[in-house]
Amino acid sequence: MTPFLMLSPPHAGMPDRSMNNVKPEPSAALLEAVRHNCHIADAAHAGDYTLCTYLMKMRELYRWEHGLPLDAELDSGKVGEWVRRREQWWESIEGEEFRPLPLNGSSVDPFELRSVNDSLVRDGFVYSSGLGRNAAAHFFLAELLDRQEFDGMTVLVSGREWARDLVSPPAMTRDNTIFLRREALQRLLWERVQEWRWNRCDTPLGRALVCYGLDDDLRAGLERLTDDQMEAVLRHEIGEVMVGRDIESAWQGLLMAAAGRKAELQLRAVRDNLADAVSTLPWLLEQGRPELLHFHFGTLGPMRRHLSPTLVAAYRQWDADGDTEVLARAAEQLRNHWRRLMDELLAMAPTADDADGISALIEARTF
Repeated sequence: MTPFLMLSPPHAGMPDRSMNNVKPEPSAALLEAVRHNCHIADAAHAGDYTLCTYLMKMRELYRWEHGLPLDAELDSGKVGEWVRRREQWWESIEGEEFRPLPLNGSSVDPFELRSVNDSLVRDGFVYSSGLGRNAAAHFFLAELLDRQEFDGMTVLVSGREWARDLVSPPAMTRDNTIFLRREALQRLLWERVQEWRWNRCDTPLGRALVCYGLDDDLRAGLERLTDDQMEAVLRHEIGEVMVGRDIESAWQGLLMAAAGRKAELQLRAVRDNLADAVSTLPWLLEQGRPELLHFHFGTLGPMRRHLSPTLVAAYRQWDADGDTEVLARAAEQLRNHWRRLMDELLAMAPTADDADGISALIEARTF
């Protein structure tokens, strides 16, 4: 599939209202409803994070809400006061039901994606909602940059975001629709770039980032990095759709049974590893660009690495001798391994009592 032509929205989180870039905005009533649902979701799940992670996410949310550039220095006093007031607001709404969305004179369930986007996409907007880790709800409303259809899938690419919650997954898939959030991804990548610029460690991530000329032209390098990772994230989501066909309902049952426990992290890692073996890794190898492989392995989470020592070893061998065949062989082996494990997992009864059994089975199948 040919690469997407990703437009590059401004760094600010709020709409650009300059005379030279006037774009339509969602209705005030719709925007207020989506933002309120974001607040309800945050009130319920902001406490899921360690203090360090929570404060980092709050600083990023503050930057977005105030339309500040990614590299703007933040006033600690102002951020602290904003956090205090936001936490008070969350306490006042915690436990509220999510609001329906006002569309075309009707009230629509906020999780009814198809009917909401049938109305919004033609006007240049995109909306998404769903459940993430720990069964936490996520919502966002954004400018639509691109829409493409292929192989039974719809890809909706968003740019400037008008509403979002504390956690902004750069991509998600629901009902064969892939949502790619360029602004959310670029903010996540900026955090990676900042960390690398501070320590300059010779890590897989460092080997990737040095290829983007970030010291020479930070903005241009970040745009190139974002373009590349939009494609890489898309390949992963395509893999998610491919491995999820015909099993989605049963798989969601397993996730809900394990929600908030170690087994949930393991289940998500199994599916992510299979999606990459099916789609992402073949694409990365096809590109022939070492920085893409370095970035992929430099950003693998601890659980995914733990469950797949074969792949980690293959990367290290490739990094030492440059032979991509070792990675290609590992990807093929892992496709078969993770598919067999998913079949075993799906055969288990999805009840809360199974979480420990799910965890034990996955731990026994590291490969």
